[in-house]
Amino acid sequence: MNCECELSFEYHEIVECITSALDARDPYTGDHSRRVSDMACLISRCMGLSEDEICEIHIAGHLHDIGKIGIPDRVLLKEGKLDDEEWALMKKHPQIGSEILSSSEHFARIAAIILHHHERWDGKGYPFGAKGDEIPLGARIIAVCDSIDAMTSKRSYRNALPIEVCRGEIEKNIGIMYDPTVARTALEHWEELCKLIAAPKAENQ
Repeated sequence: MNCECELSFEYHEIVECITSALDARDPYTGDHSRRVSDMACLISRCMGLSEDEICEIHIAGHLHDIGKIGIPDRVLLKEGKLDDEEWALMKKHPQIGSEILSSSEHFARIAAIILHHHERWDGKGYPFGAKGDEIPLGARIIAVCDSIDAMTSKRSYRNALPIEVCRGEIEKNIGIMYDPTVARTALEHWEELCKLIAAPKAENQ
């Protein structure tokens, strides 16, 4: 983990084991989650959050896509765009991930972050259509980082977007998709985020 926050040895081991399982299932998702976690840690620190909050969001970043373990291979590993039925299955991964982690009371707040990381500031996200401050702050931070890494990653159905296009999309969606404070913090520290975005990416991204 590249984040400077202090994790207990036990938490470190648990998170590493879970992320290794995700890597074995889908190397793209595992690598993506590491970058999202590092970006989320940076933004959290720049926003002046407490060390406990930073560590919590850092862990949630690593595990935000863990629910994809429950998505069928034909959907998770499909080359090309998903059809409507496949997309409906993929959209279940936040709930699956939250349910996995909710079995431990120590991960309850992290499970809530994971459950809401695809919600939007304007209420048009999923799974519940939560909006604004209804969405946990950690989920709002991860949403921005998740979008940045997704846009700048190559997929089987499209090339990676240029970094300046990605920045423009974040700026354009302030107060629409993204929490204004989180998005503006990301833009203010864009060069630092770019160094994390540039981390090695798998060929299939």
